[in-house]
Amino acid sequence: MPGRLALKLEELEVPVARVLRQAGLPLDLFQQARVLVDTEELFALWRAIGQISKDPAIGLKLGTENRTERFHPSGIAALSTESFGAAIDHMARYKQLTCPEEMLHESDEEEWRIRFRWTLAVEEEPTTLTEYCFAWIQTIARHGSGTRITPLRLELVQPRTHIRLLERHFGCQVATGASQNAIVFRAADRNCPFVTRNAELLDMLAPQFDEELRQRTEDSFTELVLGAIQHRLTGHRPAVEDVARDLHMSSRTLQRKLQEAGSSYQRVLDEARHQMARYYLGNSVLELNEAAYLLGFEDSNSFVRAFRTWEGIPPGQWRETHRNTKVN
Repeated sequence: MPGRLALKLEELEVPVARVLRQAGLPLDLFQQARVLVDTEELFALWRAIGQISKDPAIGLKLGTENRTERFHPSGIAALSTESFGAAIDHMARYKQLTCPEEMLHESDEEEWRIRFRWTLAVEEEPTTLTEYCFAWIQTIARHGSGTRITPLRLELVQPRTHIRLLERHFGCQVATGASQNAIVFRAADRNCPFVTRNAELLDMLAPQFDEELRQRTEDSFTELVLGAIQHRLTGHRPAVEDVARDLHMSSRTLQRKLQEAGSSYQRVLDEARHQMARYYLGNSVLELNEAAYLLGFEDSNSFVRAFRTWEGIPPGQWRETHRNTKVN
C-alpha cells in the first residue's frame, strides 16, 4: 500500500488512527518502511475509510490526483507512454508488483471496457475501493491526454445511494446491478495521444519494473508453496512429497524451483509456521500447547524455542504485547 494514502486521508480530514482502529489494523501501519497488508486487511481498510469518512465521494477524492510528484512510479511510467491505451497496457502488465489484482481490458469496434479483479478475494470488494480505482483511471486519462476524457458509462455490481454524485464526477451514466464492475470508454479513446509522453523516462523505468516482475514471479511460486504448506498444517509437519502432490509436481521439481527462487522447503515451512503462529496467538484463544500441536511441533517446548527464534521473545509474552497494542 502507498504510504501517501495516509497523507491524503489527513488532508481530507479523515482521522487515520480511527480508520486503522475500525479496520483492526496496527495503529503504526503507515509508519512502517513498507506498508504491507493482505487482501482481507486491504478490504477492511477501505470499508473503514468509507465508514469513518461519512463522505460518499471519499473514494473519488482519494483516486483523483493532480500533483505528479505524488504519483507512484508506475503511474509516472504510464503517463510517459504514447497513448491512453499504452498506459493501460503498462499498468495492467505491472499491476502485480503492488497487489494480487488483475487489470483486465477488452475492446470491440465501439467500446473499451476496463475492470479490476482481486485474485485472492473471498468477498465483494468495498464500494469505496471500486470508486477509487476507477477515479484513478480517469486521473491517468485526463492528466496524460490533457483533455477531459469521459467514459461512456460506469457499470457497478453493488447499489449506490450517490448515483448523481458519481455521474457528475465521471460525466457519464452509472448503472448498478451489473455482473461486473467496469468503466467503459469509447474504443477510439485507446488511441488518444498523451501529451506527457516521455520515451527517455520510460526507457529508464521499464527495465526496473521488468526486473521486479521477474523477481515477483519467483516470489509468487514461494508464496504458492507457503499456502499449500499452511493448508496442510493441521496437527502434523507436512512432508515435501505431500505438498508437491498438492501442486501437481514432483518433490524434486518443487525443491528445484524453490532453489531457483533462492529459498528451500525448510525455509518456506518455517515461514508458514511463523505466519500461522502469529495468527493463532493474535486472533484466537488457543492455548500454547494447542497452537504447537496445530503447527506440527512435537511439544510446546519446541514451539517456544522456534517462536523465540522468529520473534525474539516467548509466544506468551508476544501475545500479551499484541493484545495491549490492540487495546491501545
